[in-house]
Amino acid sequence: MPKKPIRAALLAQRKHLSLDTCLHQSLVVQERFLQLPEFAAARSLALYSPILNEVFTEEVFAQARKLGKRVVFPRVQGPEMQFFEVTRHEDLRAGNFGILEPQGDQSIPIAELDLLLVPGVAFDQTGHRLGYGKGYYDRLLHQRAPHCCLVGFCFEFQLVASLPTEAHDIRMDLLVTEQRTLRLVPPVVER
Repeated sequence: MPKKPIRAALLAQRKHLSLDTCLHQSLVVQERFLQLPEFAAARSLALYSPILNEVFTEEVFAQARKLGKRVVFPRVQGPEMQFFEVTRHEDLRAGNFGILEPQGDQSIPIAELDLLLVPGVAFDQTGHRLGYGKGYYDRLLHQRAPHCCLVGFCFEFQLVASLPTEAHDIRMDLLVTEQRTLRLVPPVVER
C-alpha cells in the first residue's frame, strides 16, 4: 500500500482520540520509556513538541532536566531542521506549522546527541517510520552519531506490520507504545 493512504488513515484515527485517552496513554508510553537503560545512559537527548494527538513528551522533559541531562528540541529553518537546547518548557514558542519550537541562536549538532525521540504517523515491526511527508527527520537522522539511539514514540494502533520503504530510510532502534517496547537492536550501555 502506498504511503499516502496509510498516512491519511492513521492521522484520522489519531485525530479522533479524546484528550483524556491521549494524555493517559502518553503518560504510560513515557513511563515505560523512562525505565529503559537507553534513557538512563543518555547524557543528551532530543525531544519533540507533540501535535495532532502525538504522544506527549512533557514527563520525559521533566525527568531529563531533573537528572541534569541536556535536552534539545527541533526547529525548522527553511528546508532543514536544527536542534536547540531548552532548559524550561516555557521557553518553547509557536513556530512553523504551529509547532512549539525552541528559541536561541546556538544550534546543537545532532552528532552530539545520545538519544532522539522521534515522532511519526506510523512505525512498522522492523523500526521503519512514516512521517508527515516533508522529510525533515529523514534528512536529519543521517547526520547522527553511530552511538545515538533512535526511539519511536507512538500509540499501539500506529504500529503496523510493514510500511513501504526506500533505500534512504533509517530504522528506529526502539519503539515504545502504551502496551510494549520493541527493541530492534541490543540495549545501549553506559559509554
